[in-house]
This record gives sequence, structure tokens and C-alpha cells, in this order.
Amino acid sequence: MILKIDTSKREEFKDITNEIDEIVKNSGIDKGIVNVFVQHTTAGITINENADPDVVRDMLSTFDKIVPFEDNYKHYEGNSHAHIKASMLGSSVSIPIEEGKMILGTWQGIYFCEFDGPRNRKVVVSIIESK
Repeated sequence: MILKIDTSKREEFKDITNEIDEIVKNSGIDKGIVNVFVQHTTAGITINENADPDVVRDMLSTFDKIVPFEDNYKHYEGNSHAHIKASMLGSSVSIPIEEGKMILGTWQGIYFCEFDGPRNRKVVVSIIESK
């Protein structure tokens, strides 16, 4: 299934946990794995705390310190910072499913991480059933 995500800022983390949870519930799969894959080279995905919004702010701030927006990059499109940040996070996460529900920790959420927005993005959600 393709999940469409619209971002509104140059860099932002969008909590997509509820959308993925709904896809899992509607699948009818009792046990398995859901894989969430980002089809873009300037966006990533991560699992992190979704209870305190300061965590996201701290992550974005730290990414900017490690990989600044401008730093004499050679890539002609001017978005090397976004490619680097996306590669640091990765393009997919996998979450176990038990009794028709994702097995995330108490404070865990799934974040789509935009580093070159605003854009219209796509995320591929695949569910693999296990016995």
C-alpha cells in the first residue's frame, strides 16, 4: 500500500504511527511484520519517542549541527544536506505485529522525516504474515 504524505516545511518529522496502525488493522493480519519504506533520497524514517515534542525539536537541531544546511557541498541541486541526513536515518523500519497490532514500545512512534521540503511524498507499507 502507498501512503501519501504532504510536508509543509523544509525539515520536519511527521508522526505517521496512526496511519500505519490503521493499515495494519485493516489488513486482517494477526501475526507478522509491517515494513515502512520511504521512496525518496532526501527523506528518511525512524522510530522514536512521540510523547514529548521536544525530542523531535532536539533531533532536528542536532542534525543541523552535525550536517548544516550550507557547508560547501558540491551537489548541484543544493540539497546534499538532505541526502546525508536521510542516509543517516535510513529508508525503512520494520515493526512486529502480534494479535493484529504493532508491537511498539510505550513511548515509540513512527516518524516520516522530511529534509528537503515542502513536498508530496510516498511511503510504501508492506505487511508480511507469519505463522
